[in-house]
Amino acid sequence: MKYVLLYILFINIIGFLAMGIDKYKAKKHLWRIPEKTLFALAVIGGSIGTTTGMHVFHHKTKHWYFLWGMPLILIVQAGLILYLELRH
Repeated sequence: MKYVLLYILFINIIGFLAMGIDKYKAKKHLWRIPEKTLFALAVIGGSIGTTTGMHVFHHKTKHWYFLWGMPLILIVQAGLILYLELRH
């Protein structure tokens, strides 16, 4: 369980930073982090970090698929965790 929590913490920090880095790169007209990568980070457990980063950095908030997709991934993950916990 300890390693799962460490993984969740780590992947959410990465997701948060990825949003900040991509915002910085967008302002500087540099190579960008692909949107697929940002969504992949959310799907593999970083949905809290990517959603928080999206709002903190005001990044991708005009794209409906980010504005709705990131929180939806978070809700699905929270529901899955709740379901698995209640099964025990």
